[in-house]
Amino acid sequence: MTSKKRVMLVDNEEGLCRMMEAVLSDNGYAVTAFTRSFEAAESFQAGQWDLLVTDIKMPGMDGLELLQKVKQKDPAIPVIMVTAYATVEMSIQALRKGAYDMLTKPFEPEELLYRVKNALQHTRLMEENRELREELVGRFQFDNIIGASSSLKELLERVEKIAVRDTSVLITGESGTGKELIAQAVHYNSPRKEKKFVAINCGALPASILESELFGYRKGAFTGATETRRGLLETADGGTLFLDEVGNLPMTVQKTLLRFLQEQEFNRLGDPTPTKVDVRILSATNSDLKSAVKEGEFREDLFYRLNVVNIHLPPLRERKDDIPLLAA
Repeated sequence: MTSKKRVMLVDNEEGLCRMMEAVLSDNGYAVTAFTRSFEAAESFQAGQWDLLVTDIKMPGMDGLELLQKVKQKDPAIPVIMVTAYATVEMSIQALRKGAYDMLTKPFEPEELLYRVKNALQHTRLMEENRELREELVGRFQFDNIIGASSSLKELLERVEKIAVRDTSVLITGESGTGKELIAQAVHYNSPRKEKKFVAINCGALPASILESELFGYRKGAFTGATETRRGLLETADGGTLFLDEVGNLPMTVQKTLLRFLQEQEFNRLGDPTPTKVDVRILSATNSDLKSAVKEGEFREDLFYRLNVVNIHLPPLRERKDDIPLLAA
């Protein structure tokens, strides 16, 4: 059974306070109402709360001061400020102090419910994102990899050193050797670990679709482009883009990717204005790119841009002790 969300209401207008209490209680929230801000502050320090809804203009301790006090104890709690005298300056001040939302009097019960639901949902999503980041970072912390073979431990020691260097890395090896796991380990042990790790298989998409997926497109760029769309390079801004099976990149895409690696900018399809992003490129291949360069199937200048650092993974038949780990 899901526990009720605990909401603290604070408003010196007793009638309004009781109305809000009734509305929220009738909709499944566990509500405690206060008409004196000092009592609310004391109760907040003594208990656990999921949301604070407080008036701004109150005698004694006003809502902004109460906001500061609750944020000192629980920086993550969402706070909705209620006022009949909202000004731009007041709103900015409240938001800078950590308020999540502003609710202007008079308001309908539906408006209160909508704001409360949004605030709690936002907090839940933020908590889920934090937990996911911690799980991913923990999963790929080298200290947490237990029971690895000596060969894998040596490899991870090298990967750990490479992770902190903000350079392009080419990971080579046969299919199934764990190239994407190594790419994730590089990302989640790098200064970019709080940002996104975005992966794409370059061999799984036709050239036209791959280009639009990577670089995005402007509305009207081609038939069916009914709206402007960001590509994966923009999605990964600040983080890492992993290009799996990079040897399958078409020549047209190779040219655009090379320009990005040289200038840190690119053009969406159909857009004359360059887009600048900060992305680390990790790539992987199970093919011999040096041979592809000699045969004219892969650009030599792009190869050297991608292969600033190389990590080669031996085939699993030579690393039988690592198979259970890579399959986990």
